[in-house]
Amino acid sequence: MKCRVMVTAGAVVAGAFLGPSPVLGQTVLMGSAAYGDWRSDAPGVTRRIAPADIPAPSESRSVSNAPDIVDRPSTSSLRVPAGFAVTQVAAGLTNPRIVRVAPNGDIFVAESIANRIRVMRAADGATQPQRMEVFARGLDRPFGMGFYPPGPNPQWLYVADTNSVVRFPYRNGDLAAMGQPQIVVAQISQTSAHHWTRDLAFSRDGKLMYVSVGSGSNDAEDMGPLGSAAIAANESRYGVGASWGNEAQRADVLAFDPRGGNRHVFATGLRNCAGLAVNPRTGDVWCSTNERDGLGNNVPPDYVTRVREGGFYGWPWFYIGDHQDSRHAGERPDLAGRVDVPDVLIQTHSAPLGMAFYQGVGVAAFPSEYTGDAFVALHGSWNRAGRTGYKVIRIPLHDGIPEGVYQDFLTGFVASDSGVWGRPVGIAVAHDGALLITDDGGGVIWRVAYGARRSTK
Repeated sequence: MKCRVMVTAGAVVAGAFLGPSPVLGQTVLMGSAAYGDWRSDAPGVTRRIAPADIPAPSESRSVSNAPDIVDRPSTSSLRVPAGFAVTQVAAGLTNPRIVRVAPNGDIFVAESIANRIRVMRAADGATQPQRMEVFARGLDRPFGMGFYPPGPNPQWLYVADTNSVVRFPYRNGDLAAMGQPQIVVAQISQTSAHHWTRDLAFSRDGKLMYVSVGSGSNDAEDMGPLGSAAIAANESRYGVGASWGNEAQRADVLAFDPRGGNRHVFATGLRNCAGLAVNPRTGDVWCSTNERDGLGNNVPPDYVTRVREGGFYGWPWFYIGDHQDSRHAGERPDLAGRVDVPDVLIQTHSAPLGMAFYQGVGVAAFPSEYTGDAFVALHGSWNRAGRTGYKVIRIPLHDGIPEGVYQDFLTGFVASDSGVWGRPVGIAVAHDGALLITDDGGGVIWRVAYGARRSTK
Protein backbone atom coordinates (compact mmCIF):
# COMPACT_ATOMS: atom_id res chain seq x y z
CA MET A 1 0.00 0.00 0.00
CA LYS A 2 1.19 3.50 -0.77
CA CYS A 3 2.27 5.97 1.83
CA ARG A 4 0.05 9.00 2.19
CA VAL A 5 1.30 12.22 0.66
CA MET A 6 2.35 14.44 3.54
CA VAL A 7 4.10 17.76 3.10
CA THR A 8 6.23 18.20 6.19
CA ALA A 9 8.60 20.83 7.48
CA GLY A 10 11.00 22.27 4.92
CA ALA A 11 12.92 25.36 3.95
CA VAL A 12 11.68 28.70 2.72
CA VAL A 13 13.38 29.57 -0.58
CA ALA A 14 12.60 32.79 -2.48
CA GLY A 15 9.23 33.12 -0.80
CA ALA A 16 8.20 29.54 -1.51
CA PHE A 17 7.73 26.70 0.93
CA LEU A 18 9.61 23.55 0.00
CA GLY A 19 8.78 20.27 1.68
CA PRO A 20 9.38 16.57 1.02
CA SER A 21 6.69 14.23 -0.29
CA PRO A 22 7.28 10.69 1.04
CA VAL A 23 5.11 8.94 -1.57
CA LEU A 24 6.88 10.63 -4.49
CA GLY A 25 10.31 11.00 -2.98
CA GLN A 26 10.56 14.54 -4.29
CA THR A 27 10.63 18.07 -2.98
CA VAL A 28 7.27 19.79 -3.40
CA LEU A 29 7.24 23.27 -4.93
CA MET A 30 4.70 25.41 -3.11
CA GLY A 31 3.60 29.03 -2.99
CA SER A 32 4.97 31.23 -5.76
CA ALA A 33 7.48 28.54 -6.80
CA ALA A 34 4.63 26.23 -7.79
CA TYR A 35 3.59 28.48 -10.67
CA GLY A 36 6.82 28.75 -12.71
CA ASP A 37 6.82 28.05 -16.44
CA TRP A 38 8.03 25.43 -18.93
CA ARG A 39 11.68 25.95 -18.04
CA SER A 40 11.12 24.41 -14.61
CA ASP A 41 9.36 21.32 -16.02
CA ALA A 42 11.06 17.93 -15.75
CA PRO A 43 10.01 14.40 -14.77
CA GLY A 44 9.73 14.25 -11.00
CA VAL A 45 9.11 17.97 -10.42
CA THR A 46 6.24 18.09 -7.94
CA ARG A 47 3.92 20.99 -7.19
CA ARG A 48 1.21 21.86 -4.73
CA ILE A 49 -0.94 24.97 -5.17
CA ALA A 50 -3.24 25.80 -2.28
CA PRO A 51 -6.28 28.10 -2.49
CA ALA A 52 -4.47 30.51 -0.15
CA ASP A 53 -1.61 30.77 -2.70
CA ILE A 54 -3.81 32.32 -5.40
CA PRO A 55 -2.80 35.96 -5.99
CA ALA A 56 -5.28 38.79 -6.48
CA PRO A 57 -6.67 39.07 -10.03
CA SER A 58 -5.00 41.51 -12.39
CA GLU A 59 -6.99 41.94 -15.58
CA SER A 60 -4.47 44.48 -16.87
CA ARG A 61 -1.79 41.77 -16.83
CA SER A 62 -3.80 39.33 -18.93
CA VAL A 63 -1.94 38.53 -22.15
CA SER A 64 -2.61 36.78 -25.44
CA ASN A 65 0.32 34.43 -26.00
CA ALA A 66 -0.85 31.63 -28.29
CA PRO A 67 2.01 29.33 -29.34
CA ASP A 68 3.32 28.71 -32.82
CA ILE A 69 3.24 25.02 -33.73
CA VAL A 70 6.74 24.35 -35.03
CA ASP A 71 8.59 21.40 -36.48
CA ARG A 72 10.25 19.25 -33.89
CA PRO A 73 13.79 20.58 -33.31
CA SER A 74 16.51 18.05 -34.05
CA THR A 75 17.91 18.54 -30.56
CA SER A 76 14.62 17.97 -28.72
CA SER A 77 13.70 14.84 -26.81
CA LEU A 78 10.80 13.81 -24.68
CA ARG A 79 11.65 13.18 -21.07
CA VAL A 80 10.18 10.54 -18.77
CA PRO A 81 11.28 9.16 -15.39
CA ALA A 82 14.19 6.75 -15.20
CA GLY A 83 13.24 3.25 -16.28
CA PHE A 84 10.58 4.39 -18.74
CA ALA A 85 10.73 4.64 -22.53
CA VAL A 86 8.69 6.83 -24.86
CA THR A 87 8.13 5.97 -28.53
CA GLN A 88 5.92 7.20 -31.32
CA VAL A 89 3.14 4.72 -32.09
CA ALA A 90 1.34 6.38 -35.00
CA ALA A 91 1.72 9.51 -37.13
CA GLY A 92 -0.22 11.39 -39.79
CA LEU A 93 -3.43 11.66 -37.75
CA THR A 94 -5.75 14.63 -38.11
CA ASN A 95 -6.42 16.39 -34.82
CA PRO A 96 -6.27 13.24 -32.63
CA ARG A 97 -8.09 13.97 -29.40
CA ILE A 98 -9.61 11.50 -26.94
CA VAL A 99 -8.29 7.93 -27.02
CA ARG A 100 -9.98 4.86 -25.55
CA VAL A 101 -8.87 1.22 -25.46
CA ALA A 102 -11.41 -1.52 -26.15
CA PRO A 103 -11.47 -4.63 -23.93
CA ASN A 104 -9.69 -6.63 -26.64
CA GLY A 105 -6.89 -4.03 -26.83
CA ASP A 106 -7.89 -2.14 -29.99
CA ILE A 107 -7.17 1.59 -29.76
CA PHE A 108 -9.94 4.04 -30.71
CA VAL A 109 -9.05 7.67 -31.44
CA ALA A 110 -11.42 10.58 -32.07
CA GLU A 111 -10.10 12.69 -34.96
CA SER A 112 -12.40 15.55 -34.08
CA ILE A 113 -11.84 18.04 -36.88
CA ALA A 114 -11.92 15.23 -39.46
CA ASN A 115 -15.30 14.12 -38.00
CA ARG A 116 -14.28 10.48 -37.70
CA ILE A 117 -13.24 7.70 -35.32
CA ARG A 118 -10.10 5.75 -36.18
CA VAL A 119 -9.19 2.33 -34.78
CA MET A 120 -5.74 0.76 -34.49
CA ARG A 121 -4.65 -2.74 -33.60
CA ALA A 122 -1.26 -3.46 -32.05
CA ALA A 123 0.10 -6.59 -30.42
CA ASP A 124 1.13 -6.38 -26.78
CA GLY A 125 4.60 -4.89 -26.58
CA ALA A 126 4.50 -3.56 -30.16
CA THR A 127 5.45 0.05 -30.82
CA GLN A 128 3.65 0.21 -34.19
CA PRO A 129 0.07 -0.80 -35.10
CA GLN A 130 -0.52 -3.81 -37.33
CA ARG A 131 -3.81 -2.38 -38.60
CA MET A 132 -5.20 1.13 -38.83
CA GLU A 133 -8.76 1.65 -40.08
CA VAL A 134 -11.53 4.24 -40.02
CA PHE A 135 -14.26 2.94 -37.75
CA ALA A 136 -16.85 5.65 -38.45
CA ARG A 137 -17.16 8.82 -40.54
CA GLY A 138 -19.61 11.69 -40.87
CA LEU A 139 -19.71 12.63 -37.19
CA ASP A 140 -19.86 16.18 -35.79
CA ARG A 141 -16.58 16.92 -33.97
CA PRO A 142 -16.54 13.66 -31.99
CA PHE A 143 -14.64 13.71 -28.72
CA GLY A 144 -15.63 11.46 -25.81
CA MET A 145 -16.17 7.72 -26.31
CA GLY A 146 -17.27 4.84 -24.12
CA PHE A 147 -17.80 1.10 -24.49
CA TYR A 148 -21.07 -0.23 -23.11
CA PRO A 149 -21.92 -2.20 -21.08
CA PRO A 150 -18.82 -2.06 -18.87
CA GLY A 151 -16.87 -5.29 -18.83
CA PRO A 152 -15.17 -7.61 -21.29
CA ASN A 153 -17.95 -7.89 -23.91
CA PRO A 154 -19.41 -4.50 -24.88
CA GLN A 155 -22.29 -4.27 -27.33
CA TRP A 156 -22.03 -0.57 -28.18
CA LEU A 157 -19.52 2.19 -28.75
CA TYR A 158 -20.96 5.50 -27.54
CA VAL A 159 -19.63 8.74 -29.06
CA ALA A 160 -20.19 12.28 -27.80
CA ASP A 161 -20.50 14.68 -30.72
CA THR A 162 -20.48 18.41 -30.08
CA ASN A 163 -24.22 18.53 -29.35
CA SER A 164 -25.47 14.96 -29.32
CA VAL A 165 -24.61 11.47 -28.17
CA VAL A 166 -24.81 8.56 -30.61
CA ARG A 167 -23.92 4.90 -30.38
CA PHE A 168 -22.75 2.24 -32.84
CA PRO A 169 -23.31 -1.51 -32.56
CA TYR A 170 -19.98 -3.01 -31.52
CA ARG A 171 -18.40 -6.36 -30.79
CA ASN A 172 -14.81 -6.96 -29.75
CA GLY A 173 -12.60 -6.92 -32.83
CA ASP A 174 -14.81 -4.74 -35.05
CA LEU A 175 -12.63 -2.47 -37.18
CA ALA A 176 -15.56 -0.71 -38.86
CA ALA A 177 -19.00 0.23 -37.62
CA MET A 178 -21.48 -2.49 -38.52
CA GLY A 179 -24.46 -0.17 -38.67
CA GLN A 180 -25.63 3.42 -38.70
CA PRO A 181 -25.31 5.42 -35.48
CA GLN A 182 -28.32 5.44 -33.20
CA ILE A 183 -29.19 8.74 -31.53
CA VAL A 184 -29.06 8.48 -27.75
CA VAL A 185 -29.23 12.18 -26.83
CA ALA A 186 -30.52 14.34 -29.66
CA GLN A 187 -29.50 17.67 -28.13
CA ILE A 188 -27.10 18.08 -25.24
CA SER A 189 -27.66 21.82 -24.77
CA GLN A 190 -29.45 24.69 -26.50
CA THR A 191 -26.15 26.11 -27.74
CA SER A 192 -22.86 24.47 -28.68
CA ALA A 193 -20.46 27.29 -29.63
CA HIS A 194 -17.16 28.13 -27.88
CA HIS A 195 -16.22 25.07 -25.78
CA TRP A 196 -17.36 22.33 -28.15
CA THR A 197 -15.70 19.21 -26.68
CA ARG A 198 -17.98 16.76 -24.89
CA ASP A 199 -16.48 13.93 -22.89
CA LEU A 200 -18.41 10.84 -21.85
CA ALA A 201 -18.08 8.13 -19.20
CA PHE A 202 -20.23 5.41 -17.62
CA SER A 203 -20.69 4.62 -13.96
CA ARG A 204 -19.07 1.41 -12.78
CA ASP A 205 -22.42 -0.40 -12.68
CA GLY A 206 -23.41 0.90 -16.12
CA LYS A 207 -26.60 2.52 -14.87
CA LEU A 208 -25.54 6.12 -15.59
CA MET A 209 -23.91 7.90 -18.51
CA TYR A 210 -22.11 11.15 -17.65
CA VAL A 211 -21.55 13.88 -20.24
CA SER A 212 -19.48 17.02 -19.66
CA VAL A 213 -20.55 20.32 -21.24
CA GLY A 214 -18.25 23.34 -21.32
CA SER A 215 -19.49 26.91 -21.08
CA GLY A 216 -20.54 28.92 -24.13
CA SER A 217 -18.23 31.81 -23.23
CA ASN A 218 -15.24 32.72 -21.13
CA ASP A 219 -17.05 34.26 -18.20
CA ALA A 220 -20.80 34.40 -18.98
CA GLU A 221 -20.32 37.93 -20.27
CA ASP A 222 -23.49 37.71 -22.39
CA MET A 223 -25.70 35.68 -20.06
CA GLY A 224 -27.65 38.69 -18.82
CA PRO A 225 -29.34 39.30 -15.46
CA LEU A 226 -32.14 37.28 -13.93
CA GLY A 227 -34.47 38.15 -11.09
CA SER A 228 -34.28 36.37 -7.74
CA ALA A 229 -37.52 34.45 -8.25
CA ALA A 230 -36.41 33.23 -11.68
CA ILE A 231 -33.00 32.25 -10.27
CA ALA A 232 -34.69 30.22 -7.53
CA ALA A 233 -36.89 28.46 -10.09
CA ASN A 234 -33.88 27.72 -12.31
CA GLU A 235 -31.90 26.29 -9.40
CA SER A 236 -34.77 24.14 -8.22
CA ARG A 237 -34.74 22.50 -11.63
CA TYR A 238 -31.03 22.44 -12.51
CA GLY A 239 -29.10 22.75 -9.25
CA VAL A 240 -27.26 25.31 -7.14
CA GLY A 241 -25.45 27.90 -9.23
CA ALA A 242 -26.96 26.70 -12.51
CA SER A 243 -26.52 29.16 -15.36
CA TRP A 244 -29.28 30.34 -17.68
CA GLY A 245 -30.01 32.00 -21.02
CA ASN A 246 -27.37 31.17 -23.62
CA GLU A 247 -25.49 29.25 -20.89
CA ALA A 248 -28.43 27.05 -19.93
CA GLN A 249 -27.29 23.52 -19.03
CA ARG A 250 -23.70 24.37 -19.85
CA ALA A 251 -20.62 24.55 -17.60
CA ASP A 252 -21.82 21.36 -15.96
CA VAL A 253 -21.85 17.59 -15.96
CA LEU A 254 -25.09 15.95 -17.05
CA ALA A 255 -26.24 12.42 -16.24
CA PHE A 256 -28.54 10.10 -18.22
CA ASP A 257 -29.48 6.47 -18.29
CA PRO A 258 -27.73 4.52 -21.08
CA ARG A 259 -30.67 5.09 -23.44
CA GLY A 260 -30.51 8.86 -22.96
CA GLY A 261 -33.46 9.10 -20.58
CA ASN A 262 -33.76 10.35 -16.99
CA ARG A 263 -31.68 13.40 -17.82
CA HIS A 264 -30.52 15.47 -14.87
CA VAL A 265 -27.73 17.85 -13.91
CA PHE A 266 -25.07 16.07 -11.88
CA ALA A 267 -22.91 19.10 -10.98
CA THR A 268 -22.73 22.79 -11.91
CA GLY A 269 -20.25 25.67 -12.14
CA LEU A 270 -17.52 23.74 -14.00
CA ARG A 271 -16.39 26.17 -16.72
CA ASN A 272 -15.04 23.45 -19.00
CA CYS A 273 -14.76 19.89 -17.75
CA ALA A 274 -12.74 18.90 -20.81
CA GLY A 275 -11.73 15.53 -19.38
CA LEU A 276 -14.31 13.32 -17.68
CA ALA A 277 -13.53 9.97 -16.06
CA VAL A 278 -14.85 7.53 -13.48
CA ASN A 279 -12.33 6.07 -11.06
CA PRO A 280 -12.66 2.29 -11.52
CA ARG A 281 -11.63 1.68 -7.92
CA THR A 282 -13.99 4.07 -6.11
CA GLY A 283 -16.64 4.94 -8.70
CA ASP A 284 -16.02 8.67 -8.16
CA VAL A 285 -16.68 11.01 -11.08
CA TRP A 286 -13.67 13.18 -11.95
CA CYS A 287 -13.20 16.30 -14.07
CA SER A 288 -10.14 18.01 -15.46
CA THR A 289 -11.27 21.61 -15.77
CA ASN A 290 -10.10 24.60 -17.79
CA GLU A 291 -10.79 27.67 -15.68
CA ARG A 292 -11.55 31.17 -17.00
CA ASP A 293 -9.19 33.58 -18.76
CA GLY A 294 -8.58 37.31 -18.52
CA LEU A 295 -7.73 37.68 -14.82
CA GLY A 296 -3.95 37.55 -15.10
CA ASN A 297 -1.03 35.17 -15.44
CA ASN A 298 -1.75 33.18 -12.29
CA VAL A 299 -5.49 33.61 -11.72
CA PRO A 300 -7.29 31.29 -11.37
CA PRO A 301 -5.58 27.88 -11.39
CA ASP A 302 -6.99 25.11 -13.54
CA TYR A 303 -7.89 21.98 -11.60
CA VAL A 304 -8.51 18.24 -11.49
CA THR A 305 -11.09 17.07 -8.98
CA ARG A 306 -13.60 14.54 -7.82
CA VAL A 307 -17.02 15.89 -8.67
CA ARG A 308 -19.70 15.64 -6.04
CA GLU A 309 -23.28 15.00 -7.11
CA GLY A 310 -25.14 18.26 -6.54
CA GLY A 311 -21.85 20.13 -6.23
CA PHE A 312 -21.31 23.72 -7.42
CA TYR A 313 -17.78 24.73 -8.49
CA GLY A 314 -18.19 28.47 -8.81
CA TRP A 315 -18.36 29.50 -12.46
CA PRO A 316 -18.94 32.30 -13.33
CA TRP A 317 -19.36 34.14 -10.03
CA PHE A 318 -16.62 32.50 -7.96
CA TYR A 319 -13.54 30.35 -8.46
CA ILE A 320 -11.62 27.90 -6.23
CA GLY A 321 -13.99 28.29 -3.31
CA ASP A 322 -15.02 31.79 -2.28
CA HIS A 323 -12.64 33.75 -4.53
CA GLN A 324 -15.05 36.17 -6.17
CA ASP A 325 -14.66 36.93 -9.87
CA SER A 326 -14.10 40.70 -10.05
CA ARG A 327 -16.19 40.89 -13.22
CA HIS A 328 -19.20 39.54 -11.33
CA ALA A 329 -18.61 41.26 -8.00
CA GLY A 330 -21.70 41.39 -5.82
CA GLU A 331 -23.98 39.61 -8.29
CA ARG A 332 -24.58 36.39 -6.31
CA PRO A 333 -23.81 36.91 -2.61
CA ASP A 334 -26.16 34.01 -1.87
CA LEU A 335 -23.60 31.61 -3.34
CA ALA A 336 -20.76 32.59 -0.98
CA GLY A 337 -19.82 29.62 1.16
CA ARG A 338 -21.56 27.17 -1.17
CA VAL A 339 -18.72 26.64 -3.66
CA ASP A 340 -16.92 23.27 -3.63
CA VAL A 341 -13.12 23.59 -3.53
CA PRO A 342 -11.39 21.36 -6.13
CA ASP A 343 -8.96 18.65 -5.04
CA VAL A 344 -5.84 19.44 -7.10
CA LEU A 345 -5.00 22.91 -8.39
CA ILE A 346 -2.87 23.07 -11.56
CA GLN A 347 -0.66 25.87 -12.87
CA THR A 348 -2.91 28.55 -14.31
CA HIS A 349 -3.86 28.27 -18.00
CA SER A 350 -2.28 24.79 -18.36
CA ALA A 351 -5.50 23.50 -20.01
CA PRO A 352 -5.90 19.98 -18.56
CA LEU A 353 -7.76 17.69 -20.97
CA GLY A 354 -7.84 13.88 -21.04
CA MET A 355 -7.27 11.77 -17.95
CA ALA A 356 -6.93 8.10 -17.08
CA PHE A 357 -6.53 6.08 -13.91
CA TYR A 358 -3.62 3.69 -14.12
CA GLN A 359 -4.64 0.04 -13.80
CA GLY A 360 -2.12 -1.41 -16.22
CA VAL A 361 -0.94 -5.01 -16.44
CA GLY A 362 1.26 -6.69 -19.03
CA VAL A 363 4.70 -6.52 -20.57
CA ALA A 364 4.87 -2.70 -20.45
CA ALA A 365 3.23 -2.22 -17.03
CA PHE A 366 4.42 0.50 -14.68
CA PRO A 367 5.77 -0.29 -11.19
CA SER A 368 3.12 -1.05 -8.57
CA GLU A 369 3.40 2.37 -6.89
CA TYR A 370 1.71 3.91 -9.95
CA THR A 371 -1.37 1.70 -9.70
CA GLY A 372 -4.51 3.72 -9.03
CA ASP A 373 -2.88 7.09 -9.75
CA ALA A 374 -4.36 9.55 -12.24
CA PHE A 375 -2.55 10.76 -15.36
CA VAL A 376 -3.66 13.99 -17.01
CA ALA A 377 -2.70 15.64 -20.32
CA LEU A 378 -2.00 19.38 -20.16
CA HIS A 379 -2.68 20.87 -23.58
CA GLY A 380 -0.89 24.15 -22.81
CA SER A 381 -1.35 27.85 -22.21
CA TRP A 382 -2.24 30.82 -24.40
CA ASN A 383 -3.35 33.37 -21.76
CA ARG A 384 -0.09 33.41 -19.80
CA ALA A 385 3.17 35.28 -20.34
CA GLY A 386 5.27 32.36 -19.07
CA ARG A 387 4.27 29.35 -21.12
CA THR A 388 3.03 26.36 -19.12
CA GLY A 389 1.42 23.00 -19.74
CA TYR A 390 2.39 20.91 -22.80
CA LYS A 391 3.10 17.85 -20.69
CA VAL A 392 1.58 14.86 -18.91
CA ILE A 393 1.29 14.90 -15.13
CA ARG A 394 0.75 12.24 -12.49
CA ILE A 395 -1.62 12.78 -9.56
CA PRO A 396 -0.89 10.35 -6.72
CA LEU A 397 -3.95 8.87 -5.01
CA HIS A 398 -4.27 7.03 -1.72
CA ASP A 399 -7.31 4.73 -1.80
CA GLY A 400 -8.68 6.97 -4.53
CA ILE A 401 -8.17 10.19 -2.59
CA PRO A 402 -5.83 12.94 -3.86
CA GLU A 403 -3.90 15.16 -1.49
CA GLY A 404 -3.35 18.19 -3.64
CA VAL A 405 0.02 17.47 -5.27
CA TYR A 406 0.91 16.61 -8.84
CA GLN A 407 4.13 15.57 -10.54
CA ASP A 408 5.56 16.08 -14.02
CA PHE A 409 5.72 12.75 -15.85
CA LEU A 410 6.24 13.40 -19.59
CA THR A 411 7.82 16.71 -20.64
CA GLY A 412 9.76 18.20 -23.56
CA PHE A 413 7.13 19.43 -26.06
CA VAL A 414 8.09 23.11 -25.74
CA ALA A 415 10.77 24.33 -28.16
CA SER A 416 11.03 27.96 -27.01
CA ASP A 417 9.06 30.77 -25.40
CA SER A 418 7.10 31.17 -28.63
CA GLY A 419 6.99 27.69 -30.17
CA VAL A 420 5.83 24.19 -29.25
CA TRP A 421 5.99 21.02 -31.33
CA GLY A 422 3.43 18.92 -29.48
CA ARG A 423 0.23 19.31 -27.47
CA PRO A 424 -1.00 16.35 -25.39
CA VAL A 425 -4.77 15.76 -25.39
CA GLY A 426 -6.00 12.25 -24.64
CA ILE A 427 -4.68 9.51 -22.34
CA ALA A 428 -5.47 5.81 -22.08
CA VAL A 429 -3.89 2.66 -20.68
CA ALA A 430 -3.03 0.12 -23.38
CA HIS A 431 -3.77 -3.60 -23.14
CA ASP A 432 -0.10 -4.29 -22.32
CA GLY A 433 0.10 -1.66 -19.56
CA ALA A 434 1.72 1.15 -21.59
CA LEU A 435 0.35 4.68 -21.40
CA LEU A 436 -0.96 6.14 -24.69
CA ILE A 437 -1.01 9.92 -25.28
CA THR A 438 -2.52 11.67 -28.29
CA ASP A 439 -0.78 14.81 -29.55
CA ASP A 440 -2.89 17.08 -31.75
CA GLY A 441 0.04 19.45 -32.35
CA GLY A 442 2.06 16.76 -34.10
CA GLY A 443 -0.82 14.51 -35.23
CA VAL A 444 0.73 11.51 -33.47
CA ILE A 445 0.23 9.06 -30.62
CA TRP A 446 2.98 8.48 -28.06
CA ARG A 447 3.51 5.34 -25.99
CA VAL A 448 5.21 5.30 -22.59
CA ALA A 449 6.29 1.88 -21.34
CA TYR A 450 8.32 0.72 -18.37
CA GLY A 451 11.44 -1.38 -18.63
CA ALA A 452 12.18 -0.83 -22.33
CA ARG A 453 15.08 0.98 -23.99
CA ARG A 454 14.64 4.73 -23.57
CA SER A 455 14.07 6.41 -26.95
CA THR A 456 11.92 8.80 -28.99
CA LYS A 457 11.13 8.27 -32.64
